[in-house]
Amino acid sequence: DATAAAEMFAGKAQIAVGDVRDAAQIEPAMRGVRFVVSAVGSNTRKDPTDNPQAVDFGGVRNLVAAARAANVEQFVLISAMGVTDPDHYLNKILDNVLLWKLKGENALRASGLGYTIVRPGGLTDEPGGRHGIRVMQGDSPEQGLIPRADVAIVCVQALGNPAAINRTLEILSDETQSPPAGTDFFAGLRPDPPAEP
Repeated sequence: DATAAAEMFAGKAQIAVGDVRDAAQIEPAMRGVRFVVSAVGSNTRKDPTDNPQAVDFGGVRNLVAAARAANVEQFVLISAMGVTDPDHYLNKILDNVLLWKLKGENALRASGLGYTIVRPGGLTDEPGGRHGIRVMQGDSPEQGLIPRADVAIVCVQALGNPAAINRTLEILSDETQSPPAGTDFFAGLRPDPPAEP
């Protein structure tokens, strides 16, 4: 929605409109791009064809292919905590959304692109920067929430950060920690094992 995007960014960004489900619509938006942050997600309540298989997997796969063709330096993918749990309740109520998100993650891992995969807990619209951000690895079954603005802070810090390349991490708000200003979220994170062919 170009109108909504123009209102949101108020001239601070170039806007390209396209459907990630259609690979041909993505390529023009990738020209000259160094970094990609993908926050796509399915929403069958508005459009039944906007389903997890088509968007969280197919759309991500299309974005990854276009990024690779454009020699993008780094691809940051916002996924979700719980993707490795096939019995997660979100799979039961949202057309296996987490299973398809994991397939999208794996398409990125196998692409050869430098990448960072950020798996937030439940997203809120609260202002960011109020609490600390807890960083984990291994897709812990722990549950929690995090403001979208704090997820954005982590994604922006990943860009061009060698410590973030080929890492997957989970993030939650943590009221016991200081706000995230100046925090290096990627220090000491283990790199992902090599992707299977």
